[in-house]
Amino acid sequence: MCREVAITGIGPINALGLGIEPLWNALASGSTGIRPLEAYDATAWGSPFGGELPADAFSIRKVVPKSHRKATKVMCRDIELAVAAAMAAVEQAGMTTAAAGDSEPTITPDRVGCHIGAGLICADVNELGAALVTSRSDEGTFDLHDWGRAGMENLTPLWLLKYLPNMLACHVTIVHDCQGPSNTITCWESSAPLSLAESMRVIQRGAADACLTGGVESRLNVLATWRQQCAGRLATATLEDDPSSIVKPFASDATGTILGEGGGILIVEERQNAQQRGAHIRALISAAACTQSIDDDCLLHASGESIADAIELALERANLQPHDIDAVVPMGLGIPGIDAGEAEAMSMVFGDNQPERILLTPVTGNCCAGHGATQLCVAAHSIDVGSLPNGGPAPTHVLVITASQGGQNTATILSRADS
Repeated sequence: MCREVAITGIGPINALGLGIEPLWNALASGSTGIRPLEAYDATAWGSPFGGELPADAFSIRKVVPKSHRKATKVMCRDIELAVAAAMAAVEQAGMTTAAAGDSEPTITPDRVGCHIGAGLICADVNELGAALVTSRSDEGTFDLHDWGRAGMENLTPLWLLKYLPNMLACHVTIVHDCQGPSNTITCWESSAPLSLAESMRVIQRGAADACLTGGVESRLNVLATWRQQCAGRLATATLEDDPSSIVKPFASDATGTILGEGGGILIVEERQNAQQRGAHIRALISAAACTQSIDDDCLLHASGESIADAIELALERANLQPHDIDAVVPMGLGIPGIDAGEAEAMSMVFGDNQPERILLTPVTGNCCAGHGATQLCVAAHSIDVGSLPNGGPAPTHVLVITASQGGQNTATILSRADS
């Protein structure tokens, strides 16, 4: 018999803050976390806005246990956000891990895995720049030969450890002593759903009883944002514009997306194990499916046919029909070609009976490797509380779809536990 996999804890983190409540309240009220950027001056670019977590709203040293505070020195922004999201998810799941100190863990550490989606982290410009300027020639230009001989020595010895994508899962597993299967997936917006699918399969084959899973990324970095600007993905806006109306998913006048930071970590467990320990089951993972688009321009376009294939495969695996889906959480980035692919896929699968859509990007910005995790957290919470953010009827089955910049498409179906 196939082991059922349940979601028992969610820990979203984004521009609204840590936890599901601020995000859910923003979705319900129509407010947004997008605001003028403070991390750097972006006024000369196409848009000076971002989904940025305010500096005074988050401190990693206040989140991690005292025994791990020294490790925060080698945590880049992405790692900090992932560690905080994991702490929130573990707490909501009612689990005790090594983070609690000497307390007995709820689940044996070697039965807990960790799979976290991440991006290709850009180095902090100021940190890297301070080392680069030491390799200037007499003419004031950058000397690559000097950089190779001596300039690199001006980087902190542990510099590289801050910017490896697998460091998100590394720090999370250390804090919580997760000794089960662990992996990192770097597939842009599809990173988190693919990580969830891997966690699900690890549990189903009996290699673990629980996993910390999801994805987190911060693209609010000069280099990372500039790449998206050059790719033509960012919306056009000025400081006089209303931040809540910049990103326009599926609209004919959409101009692009806005970058955000964050994502989320979820606790997934074998259902019987969760029930035996008295955990609250927020949703079941009924199915996960993925496909690959073959397109020369996945940065600006998505294949409706390939996304539809993923949705249909997920429905087949869940033994459901299109009319069983009560709500869809698409990416809805506001990038015309991407939105068109998602809209085409939903039309191909659902026809004229389109489910309710929950749109996140106008509220959080596109959190890239963490975006799918935010979608999953909101989908799980809507099932858990028995309503949609707009007050719609209780959903039984919610579909989450992604179409990443690398062409990876995912379809994940979450269901009510009694379905």
